[in-house]
Amino acid sequence: MPNELRTEVEQVIEQEDVKQALKQTGAVKPKEQPKAKTKDKLWLGTHAIVALGLVVLYFFLQFRVFGFASSFIPYILKLDKSAIAVVLLLALAKVVDVYLISQIDSAVSRYTLRRVAKLVLTLLLMLAVISILFQNWYTAIVSVGLLSLIMGLAVQTPVTSFLGWIYILVRAPYRVGDRIKISDATGDVIDVSYLDTTLWEFGGGDILSTDHPTGRIIKFPNSKVLSTTVYNYSWPVFPYIWNEIKFNVAYESDLEFIAETMQRIAAEEVGERMMKQISVYREILAQTPVDQLEVREHPSVLFRVNANTWLDAIVRYLVHPREAGRVKTRLIKKLLAELNAAPGRVMFPKSNAR
Repeated sequence: MPNELRTEVEQVIEQEDVKQALKQTGAVKPKEQPKAKTKDKLWLGTHAIVALGLVVLYFFLQFRVFGFASSFIPYILKLDKSAIAVVLLLALAKVVDVYLISQIDSAVSRYTLRRVAKLVLTLLLMLAVISILFQNWYTAIVSVGLLSLIMGLAVQTPVTSFLGWIYILVRAPYRVGDRIKISDATGDVIDVSYLDTTLWEFGGGDILSTDHPTGRIIKFPNSKVLSTTVYNYSWPVFPYIWNEIKFNVAYESDLEFIAETMQRIAAEEVGERMMKQISVYREILAQTPVDQLEVREHPSVLFRVNANTWLDAIVRYLVHPREAGRVKTRLIKKLLAELNAAPGRVMFPKSNAR
């Protein structure tokens, strides 16, 4: 057997051995059926026992053994039926969460669905209890409607914020995990409740000048998205932003050398990733009215006249927003090292490089 063929056969055998070993150790597993954790099983078991006890109590109260309290029996039966409905709905909600929602890969989707499921559960619980107590669906619906109307008139701001939550859910101006700016607040979205949104602040002009978390959280009502511009740095289709580094150089500098150096160093840092990102960017642009916009696959360098009799040498590149600060720091160090190594060709203003 030729050496080349023997080598290929050995590689195939090794790969199969590795796959088999991974299967035996459990590192590679087929997609498993949804399973409930011990605490979930305990939770469901407890609710099943409670529901069974309430059902037994309901039938036990049907016997005429409590003649002295016959006038109270109908009310107790209603309460018992309401309790049964509540327990069954809670158990059903838990089953949906464990066997359906928990199996979704996307953490953002799981978060959103749990919020919606919690809201639906609350409405069903209210409707079930009211309908059983009143024994009339029409009365129950009217009661819920009147209650909602009274609540809406009494607390307009929370109601508007709840409508803002529905808008966020449907239109998705941002999701949990996105980096956004709204008014003067900038941060990563860590929670979107029914009434407000919580950001993990970064930057915070009065504290930090870089894109680093400040340690503070920002809360604002969801109603704000209905009247305020939202800047989303983490658009799911294209979660990247353009970034620039600018230096001031003299007119007498070798501009060709500066452009070549800055473009080369930036390409070494972000070039390969940027090419992949630009292909997506072009596909998006092709579907919009601005498809004639020129977009380069590599970092570009341009010069502008500065008001202080210097030229601005600018390198522009594409980067993920959460990596922007680290990438810029690395690039500045590399760019300055290369440009300062050629003082005869690159002339900076004193104490004015940035």
